[in-house]
Amino acid sequence: MKRKIIAYHQDEKQDWVADLDCFHGQHVRHEPPFFNRPWSATEEGRASKLGEVLDCKRCDDLEFPEGLEEYKRTPEFTQDTIPKGLLKNHTTKLGTWGKIHVLEGSLLYTPEGQASIQVDAGDTANIPPEMLHCVSAKGSVRFYVGFCKQAS
Repeated sequence: MKRKIIAYHQDEKQDWVADLDCFHGQHVRHEPPFFNRPWSATEEGRASKLGEVLDCKRCDDLEFPEGLEEYKRTPEFTQDTIPKGLLKNHTTKLGTWGKIHVLEGSLLYTPEGQASIQVDAGDTANIPPEMLHCVSAKGSVRFYVGFCKQAS
């Protein structure tokens, strides 16, 4: 999934890491011949790439970033009360991760471009910001969605 570079930091080895708008980090090393990123070696070069996009494999893998906290949640839904908007493709907003919590039964979660994932009672599923997705009940189900943002 394409994500914008919003800042940089250095890791424990002093390698540069791009901070992405999904709250994941991605190394931007200049190590020819494998990585040709001379811009990452200077402050001016890094600044010139702010706002550009990188592919975030961690979002594609639905990996929940560290340091997020839930700030609100939906009511509990059942197979009979799932809002129609959740049954068709929709997204969370930029900067907001969703976490589906299945309390009873099973729910099918379908991220765009991926196979459906069955989420069973006691399990959760992660929804990256702005990723199209939909859900559908697999029989009797009870669930809610928590919305998470970066901790203050």
